[in-house]
Amino acid sequence: MVDKSETLGGALEDLQAFCAVIEFGSISAAARQLQETKGGVSRRISRLEKRLGAALLARTSRAVSATEEGTAFYLKARDALSLLSEATHDARQSGSVPQGHLRITAPMDLGIDVLPPILVRFRAQHPQISIELLLTDSTLDLAANRIDLALRATPGNLPSMNYRASILCAFTMNLYAAPSYLSENGSPQSPQQLPEHALVAGRELAGVTSLAMQDQRGRNTELLVQPSVRTSDYASAQRLLLAGAGIGSLPDLVAASSLASGGLEQVLPDWHLSRGTLYAISLGGAEAPARVRVFREFLRSELVQLQGKSQA
Repeated sequence: MVDKSETLGGALEDLQAFCAVIEFGSISAAARQLQETKGGVSRRISRLEKRLGAALLARTSRAVSATEEGTAFYLKARDALSLLSEATHDARQSGSVPQGHLRITAPMDLGIDVLPPILVRFRAQHPQISIELLLTDSTLDLAANRIDLALRATPGNLPSMNYRASILCAFTMNLYAAPSYLSENGSPQSPQQLPEHALVAGRELAGVTSLAMQDQRGRNTELLVQPSVRTSDYASAQRLLLAGAGIGSLPDLVAASSLASGGLEQVLPDWHLSRGTLYAISLGGAEAPARVRVFREFLRSELVQLQGKSQA
């Protein structure tokens, strides 16, 4: 029985030595090119022939030449070594040069209302990076789905130490409404007036539900409200609010563009519902490919600017 460690050990170097002998015409020339001894290269060739069970070189006292089997083996080995060299170069480049394909997953609201203009600006700076965006509110496994970066409002239970959660920005859940709705129905001056208005809420807030709020001074209040319209995600909630459906809660990141354009106004600006943090989850952490690291920093900067515009 052949020892597997002997079969695999040094196989790549032996292939390189054999190809060098063919390309440079002699064992001596190949040894100089590989910076090995002539005897070392000769032993590599013999070891390779033994593994293959075929004579690759015809040796004389003056020269070596490829056998018929050696010529056929060389043509395929040369192509394989070329592909391996190219793959090695690309792998090394991925760690330092931002290029290649970037696969991102994000919740529906971020993917529809926040990411599109950011991705366009990123591509303008890095046209060598292509992007694939997977929008879902489900938590996808990065390794199983070949995902480079996941955007989540919570890091969750990371499956292993190979996962890294990087903070992108903090966000606040605020109340918003369209100017047309507020013009027709008035703007509440205190949380206690909210039950008098049409409220847009998530589907989990079914029936009469409790709404907890806190002001800038840390005072808390809790109200019983009856949502008029329920929806499954913040992307559709924002469109309902823009259409004048009532008052509803959105993450400030999602509402930022509509707030800046005047499509929405913040209701009860001294109060908020909750605060959270947006994370970028990736595999490899600091050793993540350059395309991932560059996009993560670009996204962090863009989100900070987006929040700044909405607060101006």
